[in-house]
Amino acid sequence: MHPGPDGGPGAPDEPAAAEPTQRGTAAEQGVTTDGTATTTGDPLATVRTGHAYRPRNWALWRRRPAQVAFMLVAEAVAAAILVVAFARSPIPSGNDWINFAILAAGATVHIQLTQRQEERRRNRANTVLIDLTAVWTFSAAMILPVPLTLSVIAVIRAQHWFIARRPAHNFVFSSITHGLAGTLAHLTYTALGPHLLGTAGWGGFLREFGTIVVTGAIYEAIQIVYVGGVLLLGSPAGRSVRNVLGSPADNMLEAITIGLGAVTAILLDAVPPMVAVMAVVTVVFNRLAELDQLQNDVRTDPKTGILNMRGWSESAERALERTARSGDQLALLMVDLDHFKWINDTYGHPAGDDVLRTVAQTLDEVTRPSDLVGRFGGEEFLILLPDIDEESTWDAAERIRVAIAKLHIVTTDKRGDPATIADRTTSIGVARHPRHGDTLERLLQSADAAVYLAKENGRDQVCFAPDTPGGGLPTGSPPDRS
Repeated sequence: MHPGPDGGPGAPDEPAAAEPTQRGTAAEQGVTTDGTATTTGDPLATVRTGHAYRPRNWALWRRRPAQVAFMLVAEAVAAAILVVAFARSPIPSGNDWINFAILAAGATVHIQLTQRQEERRRNRANTVLIDLTAVWTFSAAMILPVPLTLSVIAVIRAQHWFIARRPAHNFVFSSITHGLAGTLAHLTYTALGPHLLGTAGWGGFLREFGTIVVTGAIYEAIQIVYVGGVLLLGSPAGRSVRNVLGSPADNMLEAITIGLGAVTAILLDAVPPMVAVMAVVTVVFNRLAELDQLQNDVRTDPKTGILNMRGWSESAERALERTARSGDQLALLMVDLDHFKWINDTYGHPAGDDVLRTVAQTLDEVTRPSDLVGRFGGEEFLILLPDIDEESTWDAAERIRVAIAKLHIVTTDKRGDPATIADRTTSIGVARHPRHGDTLERLLQSADAAVYLAKENGRDQVCFAPDTPGGGLPTGSPPDRS
């Protein structure tokens, strides 16, 4: 994982712009008492009217104390390691300078040709964002001494400054993270030499491959510790593993990017002109990554990070078709948060958003990997449980109800003061295939009817759909779904 967008959710810079998770006191929101800066709701969206570069007015101090402490200590440790490594590094040779020029030129071509795509990726990301320039920084770490490795990173980061457009302390932390990851990767790789043009034969090839894998793991681990640490400390409602480490697809993209960096280093050592091909490959790869992100955005709910109704329905239809062919059992849960309107009215809509995000994370954690979790709309969630019997369905629904009841969600109230929302209840409707419906539409109707039944019976409970045609909607006036 790379720090990604300096200031976006893929970086240790701040929570996602679409997720107002850093609300708090006036000081946390960036409002100063000397009239030098004000904000418009975003803690880091400071409108500078004077003296913006005074240390006392830095946006860094509007972060949470634990986050500030972590960033400062991490930067100090990284700076010490970089200074020692720089001082002990051998003087670059003429060939090193040629390789540096080639990598710097390749990285510049990559960045300039993909600038607009990268800006769009950074603006759309709502978890970590994989920085595809690892193709150049990782190859530099493998083949260049520390001073030139850091120089390649500096060339890349200088150009990213104009793309990211984020507060300086965010950009500095991201840059230091890149520098430390590249330096420690270089030290690891050189310590396990000789390399590239060393011993021939399969034994030598396998040893080199293992060395590259270990080096890539070190490179990635440093960024996970630095970026993940800030993300974990910066969110009042907590972050899921996916938010901090990225999705499986994110990590696959990262592995491929590091692999391309290793290929670039090998080409640079064996056939330097072929690095021009890698510049073209990275541009195409960047555009493919943007297309993949666009496809994911169409299927994902931006507020909670789980599947939206479109994405969930497509996956649920496929799961239902497989169930019909195999004759297995399947269940659908509709989870409705009780009295959600009261949360919005009492604490404000941002607090309600924090509740929705936390509940979505909880549902993702307490369900199986094969289960489909999605947001139906408002305060309602859907969970499709394939290959599950009736007793296990009941246990799963009860586990979800209890897990949500135990949540203590740290957020803020309407005045921006800290608040904790706890002891929330849910009404869960259950429909089973084919007992309550043989199509997704009928299952949804039956689960919806079961939710109404749970509300009518007093809320905070699990109800199976009635065994009547059409799902058996309760008679009389429908109960309040709030």
